[in-house]
Amino acid sequence: MSDANGQSKRQPPDMSVMNPVADEDMVKNAVGEEYDELAMPPHVKLSDNALTPLIVAAIREIYDPEIPVNIYELGLIYKVEVKPTDDGQHDVFVEMSLTSPACPVAQDMPGWVQSAIMPIDGVRHVDVDTVWDPQWDASMMAETAKLQLNMFT
Repeated sequence: MSDANGQSKRQPPDMSVMNPVADEDMVKNAVGEEYDELAMPPHVKLSDNALTPLIVAAIREIYDPEIPVNIYELGLIYKVEVKPTDDGQHDVFVEMSLTSPACPVAQDMPGWVQSAIMPIDGVRHVDVDTVWDPQWDASMMAETAKLQLNMFT
């Protein structure tokens, strides 16, 4: 952009959207074989079920529109519970939070999670509950998310 005299003017940065310092591939290259362990949020509770890794992989495809990190590594997923049913299928319960009650996608994100999980073979039903206790904070983020956002706590 230039002013009336043809001089170049610098645009102020758009602070409404957080940009990553490093993308997921850069972090994978930096940490190598430890990536999977570092991508695990410290407080998430996961069922011991064969479907759980598939569910986590599906959730990791969902990104917060304002923070360029997937919602799993961001620490928004608190619990994934998988229960077998009598018909050989599985019911899934996900407990999650948001970075803020004022999140602009607060009404949409639980549906995104449900839609990501439903196509998994063996899933019969998915319930997603949004909770505010405990309140989300940066300590709930996986180390990989902190690296992507250049946040060190």
